[in-house]
Amino acid sequence: MTIHGDAAGVAAELRACLGPLVRRLRQERPDGELTLSQTSVLVRLDREGPATPSELASGEGIRAQSVCTIVSALQERGLVARAPDPTDGRRVVVSLTDAGREGLHGVRRERARRLTQAIADGLTSEEQQQLAVAIPLLERISRLL
Repeated sequence: MTIHGDAAGVAAELRACLGPLVRRLRQERPDGELTLSQTSVLVRLDREGPATPSELASGEGIRAQSVCTIVSALQERGLVARAPDPTDGRRVVVSLTDAGREGLHGVRRERARRLTQAIADGLTSEEQQQLAVAIPLLERISRLL
């Protein structure tokens, strides 16, 4: 890896490094673990609360038909529940169940475990310290985006 002194070069290196890291964390999953789309819907429900399928589709940037397929799979596993909208009985509201919340936290724990293992196995103590020092800088950049 080449370290560039200018902001554009550093940004390019950072994107090239972090993009694959995030994708690997999301893609690697044991059999039976939730798909990326399913996890994304659970995360949205966890952060934003109950939503209609059309609100989920809009937030996820996908078709309502796709969301209905995802929600059906999640409901079959007991991770979400559907209920009539209290303000409009023609609509349905999807909400996270306790099992869904626990499943989501389990996915996060597994990703954290894998990342911890990679850091412990792949970096020296000094490199781990360098990474720790960089984290506040990365957090500041995240808030600026």
